[in-house]
Amino acid sequence: MSRSPKLIGMANDSLREAFGRALVKYAEDFPNMVVLDADVAGGTGAHHFRTQYSDRFIQCGIAEQNMVSMAGGLASIGLLPVVTTFSVFLLRAYEQARLSISYPKLNVKLVGSHPGLDVGPDGSSAQCLEDLAVFRAMPNMSVISPCDPTEIEQATRFILEFDGPVYMRTGRSSIERFLDDSYSFEFGKGKILKDGNDLTLFGCGVTTGRNLKVAEKLSSLGISAMVVNISTIKPIDKEVIVYSAQKTKKIISVEDHNIYGGLGSAIAEVLVQECPTPMKIIGVHDQPGRSGEPEELSEYYGISVEKIYQKAISFLEEEK
Repeated sequence: MSRSPKLIGMANDSLREAFGRALVKYAEDFPNMVVLDADVAGGTGAHHFRTQYSDRFIQCGIAEQNMVSMAGGLASIGLLPVVTTFSVFLLRAYEQARLSISYPKLNVKLVGSHPGLDVGPDGSSAQCLEDLAVFRAMPNMSVISPCDPTEIEQATRFILEFDGPVYMRTGRSSIERFLDDSYSFEFGKGKILKDGNDLTLFGCGVTTGRNLKVAEKLSSLGISAMVVNISTIKPIDKEVIVYSAQKTKKIISVEDHNIYGGLGSAIAEVLVQECPTPMKIIGVHDQPGRSGEPEELSEYYGISVEKIYQKAISFLEEEK
């Protein structure tokens, strides 16, 4: 169980751009790293690496299955492939990821941008609401969803150092940088960003920052909410989940993902075996997305700050 240093308010940035700059920052430390792109480098942040290290940038075109298979081959000869495309396009290469990377446990990093409703106007065909479930179920595959640009820079360093297959989510929209440089990403560890006694709010990716704002609103009603950032979905931190359940007796998980198979499911699997606790899973209710701005969509699908706040109040009243 880990506790975070203080939170700060800093300039906004997108997770995809922060990821792209991190690749450049760490390029010299990992001379065997190569970046594979499916003709979307401008949308994933990989354009930063392409500009600085064109000799280590491989343009695979719109052929995700070939790209992922190629990454497995490159890893088998000692290179460090980082595969970049939109999350939804990585699902096209599920079989290749399963057979060419996951099963042989090859050192390939799959990085998906534009996950969840964060894609916005591109609509349901581009909104990947099942990626956490898909990759979490894959043997040997670790799954990471950092919450802000500070954490994604650190997580990028980690996945390059880590020996084994990883799927990591980034994000399209601008997001507040609320963690300072003293924050330390720890693989497999949840971070308590705010302590509390009455309720625990678990989040990953864009929902962690929203949960912090929800906790502020709840505090005005005299409700003390713990906020936990679960940036590693697999392997998940059982210790912090059980600790929070025992302390607050009520759990809410929030994710920009289908309610089935993602963060909420992973937490529920721990609770049902280790510490049965009343729990509410907030996410997209098993339906496709639709076109709209991310803020509008989060409100429509019930994962905005206001909607999370309202659901938290209702949950507490139900428990009474």
